[in-house]
Amino acid sequence: MPSPTESVFSYVIYVRASPDAVWRAFIDPDQTPRYWFGARHICDWTKGAAWKLVMAEDLVVDTGEVVEIEAGKHLTLHWRHVFQPDLTAEGVSTFTLDLKPEGNATQVSIRHAMAVTPSAFIAAVSDGWPKILSNLKSLLETGAVAF
Repeated sequence: MPSPTESVFSYVIYVRASPDAVWRAFIDPDQTPRYWFGARHICDWTKGAAWKLVMAEDLVVDTGEVVEIEAGKHLTLHWRHVFQPDLTAEGVSTFTLDLKPEGNATQVSIRHAMAVTPSAFIAAVSDGWPKILSNLKSLLETGAVAF
């Protein structure tokens, strides 16, 4: 439950793929541009590692740090938007990804929280995450994306 001083976006989707396949798609800089509107992660995916989300032409839009990581299961990032000044001013958010097997599928749960309320950043990711996750699902299940 969010605190009165926290803005939160959470989302759950089921993907007909193994947790390892979803994990690889999420962290692989060669796969992410296919479903994340051209963006790729730059990170060595170890606890404490620096993380960047980079768009085409090496435009860095988000930066952060790996807080927790358990390959194929769990990831927590401290996440700071650095491209739009009004969103940058809100500070650092916390992003969490959890993957759980569900029969022939994987439950993909995300939570993105900001210690600012209301948060323009959380409003922005609330629009973006469903599209990104739908694209990830479509890519892994059909080989094509929706958006």
